[in-house]
Amino acid sequence: MPTDPQQAAQPRDFVGYGPHPPFVTWPGGVKLAVNLVLNYEEGSEYNWLEDGRNDNWGEYNLASSPPVRDLGTETHFEYGSRAGVWRLARLFDRYDIPVTFSACAVALERNPPLVEWMKARRHDLMGHGLRWIDYTTMERAEEERHLHQAIALYEKLLDKRPIGWNCRSLPSVNTRDLLVEEGCFLYHSDPCNDDLPYFLDHRGTEILVVPYSKTLNDSRYLVAPGYSNPRDFAEDCRAAIDYMLSEAGETGGRMLTIGIHARWTGQPNRASGLREVIEHVQQSDGAAFMRREDIARFWHANHARFEQRG
Repeated sequence: MPTDPQQAAQPRDFVGYGPHPPFVTWPGGVKLAVNLVLNYEEGSEYNWLEDGRNDNWGEYNLASSPPVRDLGTETHFEYGSRAGVWRLARLFDRYDIPVTFSACAVALERNPPLVEWMKARRHDLMGHGLRWIDYTTMERAEEERHLHQAIALYEKLLDKRPIGWNCRSLPSVNTRDLLVEEGCFLYHSDPCNDDLPYFLDHRGTEILVVPYSKTLNDSRYLVAPGYSNPRDFAEDCRAAIDYMLSEAGETGGRMLTIGIHARWTGQPNRASGLREVIEHVQQSDGAAFMRREDIARFWHANHARFEQRG
């Protein structure tokens, strides 16, 4: 049993909407809101020079790392910022789709040309931490400092702050507290427990959760069982899109998150799989790409009017 009361401060919810979820139609009559999230982390990950340790999520997910500088993993990350992100940028521009950038503040600071490209586009920003490091066991005061430094850096670089937040894989038990206390977040996306946004009460404050998902995520190129080639990724995404559209008449609209990374899907072979997914969404009646910010704003404005069926 946890001895720290903070560990038990966020009760688990195994029911959610249950058999009566809201019957949703997205703007324009869309049945499936597909949110494509580009996780941009390159340059903010653990590295030997700054942290005395290496990251293990380069091109190989290493179980352990040598106690010296790992130049191989460093350059795998650099591929994402030097080449991969631009291949993806060209893809987004070519198909004219809105994308959510879940970007670490330090990663953006280290790639000024990308910042300028983002400022000229309509993509939205979701906060992804000051750096791409583990917040799970970080002391509360240190996590709060990181949060405020990240917001200040986003504002300096992009002339705007994020209105949503998503940590590296695992939030701490303090993360939600800090987001609520900061007071200017429209939503947060650390939970992965639903196909629809939902409100929860956190110590007397209502907060909107726009759930994330690690199911349709290119990190599966590095884990087993996972994707052995781009066709696996594309087919996995197509299967989810088609199934959710097929049940929309019964359940109402849903949202679907697809997560990618510049260093992985920015590789030319894997970019071909993403291209197939983009074309499939654009050819599927009832499906459309939506930014996470637009999903959150739509939910805030319309959730009280959604009919419940079941």
